[in-house]
Amino acid sequence: MIFPISFLWPLAFLALPAPMLVRLAMKPLPQSPSGALRVPFFSTLRRQGTTGTHRRLQGWLRLAAAVVIWILLVTALARPAMVGAAMPLPAEGRDIMMAIDLSGSMGREDFALNRQVTTRLGVVKQTADDFIARRKGDRIGLVLFSDRAYLQAPLTFDRDVVRELLDQAEVGLTGTETAIGDAIAIAVKRLKDRPANERVLVLLTDGASNAGVMTPLAAAELARTLGVKIYTIGVGAQRMAVDAAFGRQIVDPSQDLDEATLTGIAQITGGLYFRATDIDGLAGVYREIDKLEPVADDPLFMRPTVSLFYWPLGGALALFALLALGSLGFRLGANRSRTKEVMP
Repeated sequence: MIFPISFLWPLAFLALPAPMLVRLAMKPLPQSPSGALRVPFFSTLRRQGTTGTHRRLQGWLRLAAAVVIWILLVTALARPAMVGAAMPLPAEGRDIMMAIDLSGSMGREDFALNRQVTTRLGVVKQTADDFIARRKGDRIGLVLFSDRAYLQAPLTFDRDVVRELLDQAEVGLTGTETAIGDAIAIAVKRLKDRPANERVLVLLTDGASNAGVMTPLAAAELARTLGVKIYTIGVGAQRMAVDAAFGRQIVDPSQDLDEATLTGIAQITGGLYFRATDIDGLAGVYREIDKLEPVADDPLFMRPTVSLFYWPLGGALALFALLALGSLGFRLGANRSRTKEVMP
């Protein structure tokens, strides 16, 4: 494939007529008889029939060589470069950690998926998977928590790996309690060294914090200090009527959800609290977060360039060296001729 050659400094070619302009602007030296040279062997040189023609040819060759050298030097100054095909650069997006609750209550079947009753975690997996798939250009990380919190996936551009690890998560993997504060602390630890204004944590839970070392609000204060914005999501169905042994009763599947704490976490860090009572509501929450934290812009494109200035520069130096050697050879030959002329 042939790549086009372009010049990074094309204005340098404006210097091409500079020697001619200097020559026209300079006045020729005045000629005077006193400045003439007396050559004892001039008669010998005159007798050589081709001497004058040879000298004129030499002069024209030197002039042509000087012109070529100047053109090559100006071409090198113009910085020629071979331009390759356009290549996309990855757009710099946000750094988003996702903290997903795996406590025992996440196994409760109060959500519907494809017209079938399913667990809260099953719905969370599907909606979070769609959210991760849309975050092109972002680094995504995953924290899972129940009795304790742990990092499942560090921040990475490989969203497929994060989706796969989330799909493998199971309820009660590390216990049945809920350590919200610890989950925030671990996520913040991973985000604190990332660029400012791009640190985001999306925390999803269906209960109240009842385990762990750090309290949720203390962890939120730490996140605010380190510039991490937290969006909290509370999941669980609304009050509903169910058939019981003594007739139909009203139950609240989300009675353990601590909405006040989740709202406080979001307010402290500059985020928002969302309530999701069904799969459509949860999907809408993630779409709303997409609007609040837009994905990265389209990637920028760059064309790799290979500098070629050394070719004309090397050509100019080589031609100058040949010209100098030729002039030196001519002078040595002339000196030998003069030596033979003066010898008896």
